[in-house]
Amino acid sequence: MEDFYTIQGEGFYQGHAAYFIRLGGCDVGCVWCDVKESWDANVHPLVSVEEMVQRAKASGTKLVVITGGEPAMYDLTNLTNSLQKVGLQTNIETSGAYPLTGTWNWVCLSPKKFKSPDPSVFVFANELKIIVYNKSDFAWAEEFAQKVSPSCKLYLQPEWSKEKEMLPQIIEYVKANPKWEVSLQIHKYMNIP
Repeated sequence: MEDFYTIQGEGFYQGHAAYFIRLGGCDVGCVWCDVKESWDANVHPLVSVEEMVQRAKASGTKLVVITGGEPAMYDLTNLTNSLQKVGLQTNIETSGAYPLTGTWNWVCLSPKKFKSPDPSVFVFANELKIIVYNKSDFAWAEEFAQKVSPSCKLYLQPEWSKEKEMLPQIIEYVKANPKWEVSLQIHKYMNIP
C-alpha cells in the first residue's frame, strides 16, 4: 500500500527511526483501524520485493517494520530474507490471525477480538501489545499474557479515540500489575505518519 521513513511511534522500538512497509489487505476489520484504506489489497499497485528493499536500504535506517493491513496474510519469506541480506532488521506488527512466514528479528503481536490469533504465533511474540478500548480489555489482555513466553514484553495501549478515558485506567492497571507497560502512539502526538 505504502512505504515511508519515519519514527516508530509505539511499543518496544518507540522513538527509533524506522522504515515502514505497509502491505495492503486485511480481513480482521478493527472498528478503530486508522488505515481502513489498507483493507482492500486490490486498490494498491504491486511493488516488487527488490524495489521495496532498495527503498528501505536507501533510507539509511537499519530497522524495517512490516505492517498493514494484516501483513501475515502473505508469505513474507522472500521479503524478509531480501531485507536481511542487505543488513536490515525485520520487525512485524501483526494481529496474529495467520501463521507467520519469513524470518523476523522482532514480532509485535497485537491480537484483536474481531479475529482470533493463530496459536502458532504466540511462541514467536517478542512483544504483546493490547489495544485497550474498554475496561473488559484488561481481562482479555491477561488471557494472552498467559499464552506468550515469559520474556515477551507486555504493553497496554489506549485506542486513540478513547485515549483520554482509557489512559488513566491503564496507568492504574500498570501500577497494580507492573509486568505490563504503557504504550502510547507518540507519532500521533508529534503529528508524523
